[in-house]
Amino acid sequence: MRFTGLCAVLYLNASMAVAAGVVGRQRQRTAPALPPGARAGEQHDASLPRATPFEQSSLRRTPRYDETIAWLERLDAASPELCLVSLGKSPEGRDLWMIVASREGAATPDMLHANGKPTLLAQAGIHAGEIDGKDAGMMLLRDIVATKTRADLLDRANLLFVPIFNVDGHERFSAFTRINQRGPDEAGWRTTARNLNLNRDYAKADTPEMRAMLRGLEAWAPDLYLDIHVTDGADYQYDITYGRNGDSGASPAINAWIDRTLIPALDGGLEAMGHTPGFLVAFADELDPRKGVVAGTIGPRFSTGYGDARHLPTILVENHSLKPYPQRVFGTYVLLESALRALAADGHGLRAAVTADRTLRRAEIPLDWRRAAEPSGTVDFKAVAWRVARSAVAGDRLIEWVGNPSTMNLSRIPMVPTVKVTRPRAYWIPPAWRDVIEGLKRHGIRLEETHAATDVEVEMIRVSDPRLGEPFEGRVPVTANYLTERRRERYPAGSAIVPLDQPLGDLAALLLEPASPDSFFQWGFFLEVLQATEYAEGYIMGPMGERMLSEDPALRGEFDKMIAEDPDFARDAAARLRWLYRRTPFFDERHLLYPVGREL
Repeated sequence: MRFTGLCAVLYLNASMAVAAGVVGRQRQRTAPALPPGARAGEQHDASLPRATPFEQSSLRRTPRYDETIAWLERLDAASPELCLVSLGKSPEGRDLWMIVASREGAATPDMLHANGKPTLLAQAGIHAGEIDGKDAGMMLLRDIVATKTRADLLDRANLLFVPIFNVDGHERFSAFTRINQRGPDEAGWRTTARNLNLNRDYAKADTPEMRAMLRGLEAWAPDLYLDIHVTDGADYQYDITYGRNGDSGASPAINAWIDRTLIPALDGGLEAMGHTPGFLVAFADELDPRKGVVAGTIGPRFSTGYGDARHLPTILVENHSLKPYPQRVFGTYVLLESALRALAADGHGLRAAVTADRTLRRAEIPLDWRRAAEPSGTVDFKAVAWRVARSAVAGDRLIEWVGNPSTMNLSRIPMVPTVKVTRPRAYWIPPAWRDVIEGLKRHGIRLEETHAATDVEVEMIRVSDPRLGEPFEGRVPVTANYLTERRRERYPAGSAIVPLDQPLGDLAALLLEPASPDSFFQWGFFLEVLQATEYAEGYIMGPMGERMLSEDPALRGEFDKMIAEDPDFARDAAARLRWLYRRTPFFDERHLLYPVGREL
């Protein structure tokens, strides 16, 4: 059915109204009123000087990019504690602004590091429809430097605040951005102007936005990194959830500090203000939450997996999308304040944990994980009731959340490593793969480039049965089987040597080992090694093949077996000749050879 003009507008509005009514009824059942204390305090008074656009709009609206930056520029101009710096430009030319807040008014990384205080980097809007962190951070900055009600936060800590990471996606502004999220009235879009998800880009770092962020992480070296999101999944009582990467990751000392010090501080701060904090929720079975929750370990395409691999304490914040927008924003405000106070109280403890993890050299490095077969204990879970019924529209069963609160004791299912690699001394990368070498440099991974050709005894990987996936995040992913072989390989001048005895050695392995799901290989940086570029004409290969088969009985037996067992092969003349050609010395012996070598 096609509509034009006013009819199309009326039809669209009516359809949206029906959809909004369905979602609204669901939200009305599941979202409680603002918790006691959530609006307490002068920081939420819309009559204050420098009230944020969110406060001025009766807590309904988040400002557009230009309005946000203009408000921050006015606050910056009146506040010696603040400095507004650009991390870089987006594809559409917008600055990725970061606010540096310190008692000394630091304007550079060296100035910030000189004060010796621990630093929190809070990042909002990596998914620009999930923008709670921006409005919360603006209020907190105002209360630090203008109303002074939170001025003491800078006495023993620094704050770096990125109000909008996905700046181009933020300006794809609409009331129809996330179908199951209660406010704001309008918000931005999940992906960038090139339809890329920044929270899938940490490892491959294809986007200008992520490359700018990686430069910022390297230069400003925060002690704690908060990545603020809003859920789009299940329903439950928690309004603010957060967590770190799983226990089988690369940073055990950091994880212990987070569990021992940070999470109790965040929980206590939120509960004191009437919120219901909880752990990150991922059900083992979407249709039956009673089967348990998964304590996920994820790879470095995501912020928490990336932070874990580079030993940067990273917390993923997921506010609950079905809770009202003001409740989520005020909860984020409390969370940011509580994180700064925890850093101030035990920044030395966190730095000691980071040092321990950065000096850890595991003999085996996990590359991939799966759910464990058995749970590791249980957790008390603040659920809401649900039912499962068949949907006539879907033609299958769907879960429906009915809103009645209940507490359940659920199994906790950990993730365990499925693929590991023995830690090599170094990786060797030929200079032809310059994009890979530059990719490692973007992460701050230390490497050396040779000045002369060098012969090295290495392990190399021969790829077999390569499979190309559907286009994903701007690339064609590759999976394969991997066979290891020892070789003496000549690496030309300009080759890169990546030693694993460095703080970012684990991250280097995750990027360079083909079996890692976030390796450059699986992200499609090495598609060229999959193609065979030399071939043999049939008029040559036919007679040569006959001689080969007559002179080698074992080869004849293998060939005859292929014909007998594979009808497609038997009737495909070209396939038969290719099979023989691959067994001649003329075939490219480097076909399917992954060019990065492991020096043991």
